[in-house]
Amino acid sequence: MRILVISDIHGNLPALDAVLQEAGPVDATWCLGDLVGYGPNPNECIERVRSLPNLICVLGKHDAAALGQIDLQAFNHEARFSVNWTQDHLNSDSLEFLCNLPEIEEYGNVTLAHGSPRNPIWEYLLDTHTAAVNFEFFETKICLVGHTHLPIAYYWLNGNHKTEWKIIPVGEPTRIIGRTILNPGSVGQPRDHDPRAAYGIYDPVENVWEAHRLSYDVSEVQRRIYAAGLPARHAIRLGEGW
Repeated sequence: MRILVISDIHGNLPALDAVLQEAGPVDATWCLGDLVGYGPNPNECIERVRSLPNLICVLGKHDAAALGQIDLQAFNHEARFSVNWTQDHLNSDSLEFLCNLPEIEEYGNVTLAHGSPRNPIWEYLLDTHTAAVNFEFFETKICLVGHTHLPIAYYWLNGNHKTEWKIIPVGEPTRIIGRTILNPGSVGQPRDHDPRAAYGIYDPVENVWEAHRLSYDVSEVQRRIYAAGLPARHAIRLGEGW
């Protein structure tokens, strides 16, 4: 069984299309939120994702902001500009889709959240201490999160309330042993200084995770960002993955 796991698309249609094409046929898709924000094609990205079969999708921070559920003072100037632009450009179908997304979801032995199981919209899992605390907030064996734009795995060390982290090598199927928090990285705005789109393939039967990266036409989405009048920084950072 192959499940495509994607997160943090951020309105980047060329990256999303490249991921969907490379991933090929899958049995289901799990999306960990932030379909919109920063990028110039929010409606098209939502349309692509919502049409995928056997989809599970949770609400991200920028999705919630686009719905007016978050005080925009929590964002920096350029991010606020992007949220306002997205609010002005979302169509009714996109709004309806985002409005119906849950903050957290479970499927079998997996919990899905955007930020963390403790605080699905806001919290960033950027260190082993924060990750260790969050193992107390889900009961499944695995938790899938996004939000940080960093592909990483946190492993619970049973018995001593500590956590280790690891970057799972790209393209190497890895069996998940023990309780784990997994982040597939970002489709549309990587921040690990690797501009390639990131995603994961998960086999819940064999309990195997595959990390993937692929190049896409960064210059095309940069062109679209400039044409839309969105902040130049959102285009520049795509070329270097920061």
